[in-house]
Parts: sequence; C-alpha cells; structure tokens
Amino acid sequence: MSEQDQVSDDVVLSELSDDDLVIQMHDDLYDGLADEIVEGTNILLGRGWAPYDVLTKALVEGMRIVGVDFRDGILFVPEVLLAANSMKAGMAILRPLLAETGAPRVGTVILGTVKGDIHDIGKNLVGMMLEGAGFDVVDIGVNTDVDTYIAALEEHNADILGMSALLTTTMGYMKVVIDTLEERGLRSEYGVIVGGAPLNENFADEIGADAYCRDATVAVETAVDFMKTRQGSAAAQMAGS
Repeated sequence: MSEQDQVSDDVVLSELSDDDLVIQMHDDLYDGLADEIVEGTNILLGRGWAPYDVLTKALVEGMRIVGVDFRDGILFVPEVLLAANSMKAGMAILRPLLAETGAPRVGTVILGTVKGDIHDIGKNLVGMMLEGAGFDVVDIGVNTDVDTYIAALEEHNADILGMSALLTTTMGYMKVVIDTLEERGLRSEYGVIVGGAPLNENFADEIGADAYCRDATVAVETAVDFMKTRQGSAAAQMAGS
C-alpha cells in the first residue's frame, strides 16, 4: 500500500470540516466509493445542511468534475459508471427529502432507445449523468416506439426528450418520432436531443432534433443550456441570479 493510499484510508469523514468534507466527497465520488458518499451525505444532513445544498455542492459538483475528465479522456466509461452509481447512492437518501422540501428541479428528461434497437449502455450512462446534474430522469427503456415516447412526455410533464440508437438501421426512427410530434402540434413543447455511435450533427439537423450529443457529458451540458431558456425552470433562475 502506498503512503497516499494509507493517508486516504485514515480519513475520518466525521472529523472533517464542512468544506473539507465536501472536497473529500468530490474525491470519493470520482473514485466511485458509494459507502463513503452515503456516509458523507448523512453527516452533512446531520449538521443541518439543506438537502438541496448537499445535492448541488457535494454530488452535482462532484459529478461535474467527473464529467469534465470523461470529456477530456482522463476517465472512461467503467469509471464514470462507478461514479454515477455512487452518486445514486447519495441520491437515494436525498430524493425523498428533496420532495418534502419542494426543492427546485432542473428539469425532467425522458430517455429511451428507439424502436428496433436494444442497446442501452450509452443511454444508461446519460441518464445517470443527467440525474447527477439534478434532473429528474424517466428511462423508458429500449425498443421504444413513438406512442411510448409521447405518452411518457405527457405523463411526466417533461422538458426534454433524449433518443439513442446504436444501429444505422434504427437511427431513422428518430425522424418518425420528431415528425409525429410535429403532426400532433407538440414539437415546440420539448427539447429533443439525440445520440449514438452512428449519428452526427448533420443527421440531427436533417431530422429536426435540437442537438446531437456525442457523449454523456455533452448531453448534460446541452440539457442544462436548454433549461436555461425555459421560463420558470431552476436552471433559468440560477442563470439569472
């Protein structure tokens, strides 16, 4: 065991100041240490922190750091999945408390892999990263048809629709969904982001999507930017403060 590992092992979270604990939680999130995130979350709540402050200052900021290093090629998918799962462990504690306090949500995103396609690793990663950024995420799974997408958008009063495809033979179905939204007079109600290995910006433009997201970090950045344009959203309020 290296000296650095020994020092890390000797950290007692409950003995840290609030500021140092938050920084340590960023590190623990980065390292995918779910038990430590749960402990840190409970310590901050026990010290009187508002659940929304724990979410934004400890978890969301920690996932932002993870997202930057993922974008820059320093972290890779398995490591980001570990970090996201650790964040979810903290969210499991915070979610009911946030509901009780009526904390502002950034927005609601419906995610699904299109009809004919059952690939979900990329979609799942996007969902976890979005949740880590403070979004309510409704994952409606794989092989999703247009009626299922639209029903979920309306049921959950969503802001954004995210569609994924990994096959060239299924990516065209995204246009079916967008065209149907147009036909039903719903297209302007939602932001539409698309992603997947065979896609590119030109394809997204051709089918009428709002944005092509090459990876989970870009998806989060795009979703946050979109919500800043939504009147009354938490993102818009934070942008204006």
